[in-house]
Amino acid sequence: MPTKDGSTKAKPKKKTTRRTPKKSLVIVESPSKAKTIEKYLGNRYKVMASLGHIRDLPKSKMGIDVENNYEPHYISIRGKGDVIKELRKEAKKADHVYLAADPDREGEAIAWHLSYLLGLDPKDKNRVVFNEITKDAVKNAFKTPRAIDMNLVDAQQARRALDRLVGYSISPLLWSKIKKGLSAGRVQSIALNLIIKREKEIRNFKPEEYWTIDAKFKKGRSKFEGSFYGIDGKKTALQNNDAVKSVMERIDTKKPFTVVNVEKKERKRQPPLPFTTSTMQQVANNNLKFRTQKTMMVAQQLYEGINIGRSGTVGLITYMRTDSTRISEVAKHEASEFIHSEYGENYAAIKPRQGKLAEGAQDAHEAIRPSSVLRTPKSLEKYLDKDQMKLYSLIWSRFVASQMTPAVIDTMRVDLEQNGVSYRSTGSKLKFDGFTKVYADSKHKDNMLPDLENGDEVIMSKNQPNQHFTLPPARFTEAALIKTLEENGVGRPSTYAPTLNTIQKRYYVKLAARKFEPTELGEIVDNMIGKCFPDILNVKFTAKLEDQLDEIEEGKQEWVKVVDEFYKPFSTEVKTAEEKMAKVKIKDEPAGFDCEICGAPMVIKMGRFGKFYACSRFPDCRNTKAIVKQIGVKCPQCKRGEIIERKSKKNRLFYGCNRYPECDFISWDKPIARDCPKCGHFLIEKKTKQGMQVKCPNNDYEEAIQK
Repeated sequence: MPTKDGSTKAKPKKKTTRRTPKKSLVIVESPSKAKTIEKYLGNRYKVMASLGHIRDLPKSKMGIDVENNYEPHYISIRGKGDVIKELRKEAKKADHVYLAADPDREGEAIAWHLSYLLGLDPKDKNRVVFNEITKDAVKNAFKTPRAIDMNLVDAQQARRALDRLVGYSISPLLWSKIKKGLSAGRVQSIALNLIIKREKEIRNFKPEEYWTIDAKFKKGRSKFEGSFYGIDGKKTALQNNDAVKSVMERIDTKKPFTVVNVEKKERKRQPPLPFTTSTMQQVANNNLKFRTQKTMMVAQQLYEGINIGRSGTVGLITYMRTDSTRISEVAKHEASEFIHSEYGENYAAIKPRQGKLAEGAQDAHEAIRPSSVLRTPKSLEKYLDKDQMKLYSLIWSRFVASQMTPAVIDTMRVDLEQNGVSYRSTGSKLKFDGFTKVYADSKHKDNMLPDLENGDEVIMSKNQPNQHFTLPPARFTEAALIKTLEENGVGRPSTYAPTLNTIQKRYYVKLAARKFEPTELGEIVDNMIGKCFPDILNVKFTAKLEDQLDEIEEGKQEWVKVVDEFYKPFSTEVKTAEEKMAKVKIKDEPAGFDCEICGAPMVIKMGRFGKFYACSRFPDCRNTKAIVKQIGVKCPQCKRGEIIERKSKKNRLFYGCNRYPECDFISWDKPIARDCPKCGHFLIEKKTKQGMQVKCPNNDYEEAIQK
């Protein structure tokens, strides 16, 4: 445009502002999982954590409207207000919202609650699931998002409703009839009942006498062992000393025994299947001495991701809540190539062993395995802590073993006879190690027998009778209890750890030498539930209920109908129990000494964490004392106090002076009332491979404990 002086003026340039593209929002449960996934997805995605559940039933009341189709009354969890506010803010700004909670019923329910709070349509394709947190698995999952599976949500709602109806109906009854702070639940009541039934079997057990006769034989320079088998070719039990004497009288030690039968066989030992949640918990408890809760915590860390240097943060194992032993074809192929290159063709199974799916198993996703078999435990040594390394090594070796060939063992059985008395000797030799090269859960020891043929004669060099008594059934360890619950179809992978934790927290049971013992309180609660609510303790009834929950997940049942069929008869039992159940009074035992504050007799009371001393004038006098066990040893440090047993925060036994804090002596090993003859330091009892030994902490002095 010309100006007054005839010149032209350029048009002013318009300012252009770059519009930043909107990001997609991804919501997961944990911050560590969020960090790992955000690295894989890149800067077009923002990944946030809901920090677990964000909505739940209220703690202060039942929260289930039994008059209105068991409608759950969900509320936002206290303390999650800021998280919800932040998620809503980011969801409004986002181009798309993806819900990437764990791939199970609980994860599906979390996604559904998030969709409600964020105003998302559950029918939209905003649900993303992956079985392992690796770059490929995560990126592939985002290519095929799906709608929220309402069958999974309903199955979780049904479980939550059933647990709430049972817990919030029976617990107030326990408070009014026994004491406050108690609780009951479907799975925990059966777990407690199994422990108590086993304890009753132990109490009622009557040992029976039986004998064995162990012998040593030799043929030329070769020596081998054998045991009494029977009389006149028939297996015979030796029930008492008279039976042993009659056998011994028939044997002429100066005459040889004749080989009457030699049986040689080749036996194959099949590799184990890869881990499910329960088998992982069992093996970790037995082999690593991990408590169930610890196993799940460490497995969660391995699943969510560990920083392994140049590769960044990677999920090292697949999802750890599963009841399937299925393995993906990709993982099988990678394992086969690894075994071929690392161990050789003979070790790689052409058709790896496949397990049958347990009745009631969901088979929602794979067995627990390493996300890549190429990440060997050795290659991860500097990135994992001690516990992570132990569990990862177990998972890795179990998976690799499952894809390997069987171990082959040559066995030999020899029957020896003299005057109608039969002895039997068995031997074995590992011919091919197979899967045991990487996973030797029980080390095979060769027991070679000399080359023997029918008609050969051997000399008996020793014949030793031994008296035995049958033993009562063992108390449940965590591993054994989980196995029993699973075999009975009670509970599911995600329920075992919290169930075992609850029965200990309520002091219904205690762990002694890693085995469950019921407490007096536990037996009182079990007795009451057994009388008033027999269905709750009926294993078949509870297993059937678990099957119905699975059918809800498969769309074969309606959750309201399942809950209604359970609750109607159950509510009648609750009313009857309220009217007819007598109040149980836990009697206070006399402690045998008086209160130092007011002079009234002290009594032993039952508390949340076990028994303790309290003044009988409570609440007028609130004097209490912990019950401690003296071991009869003077404190080696102050020479005035007595050594007592104490428990650490992690429930580990240690020994300390009863004059603490005046005297701070502590020892993890049990002191004894003798000093070392070499240096004068106090001696301790210590468990070794040779059994209990008396040792000096300062030098190599040791002696066996005389029993």
